[in-house]
Amino acid sequence: MTAVKVRLAQGTPCWVSLMTSDQEGAMAFYGTLLGWEYTPGPTQLGAYVRATLGGAKVAGIGSTPPPGGHRAEWTTYFAVDNADEVSQRVNECGGTVAVGPLQAEHAGRLAIAADLSGAVFGLWQGEEHLGWEVSGEPGAPAWSELLTPDVPAAAVFYRAVLGQDPSPDRDGNTALLVDGRPVAGIRRSTTPSGGGRPHWQVHFAVADADLTVRQTVGLGGQVSDGPQDTPYGRVAWLNDPQGGRFAVVQLPDTA
Repeated sequence: MTAVKVRLAQGTPCWVSLMTSDQEGAMAFYGTLLGWEYTPGPTQLGAYVRATLGGAKVAGIGSTPPPGGHRAEWTTYFAVDNADEVSQRVNECGGTVAVGPLQAEHAGRLAIAADLSGAVFGLWQGEEHLGWEVSGEPGAPAWSELLTPDVPAAAVFYRAVLGQDPSPDRDGNTALLVDGRPVAGIRRSTTPSGGGRPHWQVHFAVADADLTVRQTVGLGGQVSDGPQDTPYGRVAWLNDPQGGRFAVVQLPDTA
């Protein structure tokens, strides 16, 4: 596996990060399930490691205070050219910037925000660290989609903030395009997988979705739905032992 280090166009998902009160437990779970190893990362927001796959960076796992108000949650980060300017647009469009913009050592500049529905997402202005170095291969991120009850409003928001072009389908869902290429999705959901508020769902590629589901249960995780066949591959929606929601997809070319 060759690590690819490129600056992605603004509006393209470039990183995913888990914040959890049991960092060691999460590292053990995802390390076994997805084949990750770990290296130290920036510590502005607390203890943080970067997950690697064959030496290529694919995701981050950070530590939050002990349970009592912070659930484990995956966050999708979008590449931006200027985190300060995009953060200002978030506020102007009715969203909320909860963290930052702030400097993450020499890695880059980040902000954590929420859209109109409260779904949390990140902004990443890469410097030394541009984002994930492999995607779409087993163990690496494959797709992110927003689960929300109001797809049109979300599409307007993300177009205004990140410059993505929405492309609706006949089922009421929307793909977000950058330079004509789909980079993320918005799917209508009145009861998002795992319950709770609207959120960005991270999908990781796996070689065998059914096997990954069995392994998840064996490692103390839970199955929310699936596995089931979709036009994009065989998908399962899962929870890690700390309650962090994620999905896995067996892409057609990994079957």
